Formats: sequence, structure tokens, C-alpha cells
Amino acid sequence: MKLLEDRIERDGQVLGEDVLKVDNFLNHQIDPDLMTALGAEFYARFKDTKITKILTVESSGIAPALAAGMQFHVPVVFARKHKSLTLKDDLYTAEVYSFTKKTANMIAIAQKFLGPADTVLIVDDFLANGQAVEGLIDIIGQADATLAGVGIVIEKTFQKGRKLLDDRHIHVESLARIAAFENGHVVFEQED
Repeated sequence: MKLLEDRIERDGQVLGEDVLKVDNFLNHQIDPDLMTALGAEFYARFKDTKITKILTVESSGIAPALAAGMQFHVPVVFARKHKSLTLKDDLYTAEVYSFTKKTANMIAIAQKFLGPADTVLIVDDFLANGQAVEGLIDIIGQADATLAGVGIVIEKTFQKGRKLLDDRHIHVESLARIAAFENGHVVFEQED
């Protein structure tokens, strides 16, 4: 998606060999016009599937997931990372390791929000090592729901996440695919 790639080139910041900071438009400060365009693109790529829920992990996945939910006109459910007094019983849970934070979190979704009648589209901000998506897939399985596919805003193709999903024959659509970081710049993977 050229609009997203242009924004990454303009406002993204490469940190080291494997981290891209996009806090200017995606995960600290959010550009609502860009989110609207991302939601429309996810809709265009998955519109032929009868999606009943959009699923993500707090917090960076919420904005693009909400934008997609608005296009599909379906609820958005996000897995919580932090315990809450109001979220303690009847939960689906999975452990997820955060690549950027170098910590493991137990994510949770209330069982009342996901069940066997649901066809779910996962939407998340990044795909790197695939841990967040794997945790959400685990939760979908616990709920006996159906996974329709995975929509990713930014995929780092040089990390193992995509291979994990491809090996499971999961439909993945990434709006920007990064092949490498070279000399502080992003190198995008060319589309076929």
C-alpha cells in the first residue's frame, strides 16, 4: 500500500537492525485519516469473507482494528494484557512474548465476546516473530471460532512470523512488507 509505505519512509525511524518506530502515526500518536485508509484496504482484501468480529491485542493494534471494524460494521474485540478487577472470570487466555518489550504477557478475552458462531479477522500493527498472532489464534481455537485470516499493517518479512502462519496455511494480508533495514532506511519487499 503506497500511502502507508510513503508514510513509513517519511515518519518511521529505524532503530538498530530490526526495530521500526512508527509512534508518529500508528502506535502513540494516531493519524485518523491513515487509519481510515488502512481499514478500507483491509475491507477490500477480506470483503468476501463473512467476518463477524475483528480481533487484536491492546494497545497498538486497536486503532487499525477499529478502522477495519468500521468498514465491516462488526464489533472489535481486543485481548487485554493487564489484569483488571472487571476482567477476571470466564476468560480465554494465552501467553504472548513481546519482541520490542522483551517480556511475556498473559493476554485475555472475556468468553462472552467470542464463540463458535464467530468468523474472526485478526488485525495487528506488526508481524515480526508472530507471537501476538499465535496467541490470538490460540484464543480463537479455545472459543471454537473460525479464523478467516490475518491483516497486518507492517510486516517484517526478514523475521519468522510470516513463515509460521504460511506453514499453517493461514491467509495473511500485509499492507507494507519490509524486506530489510539498510543504513537506517527501510527497504520494502517488491510485490509480485
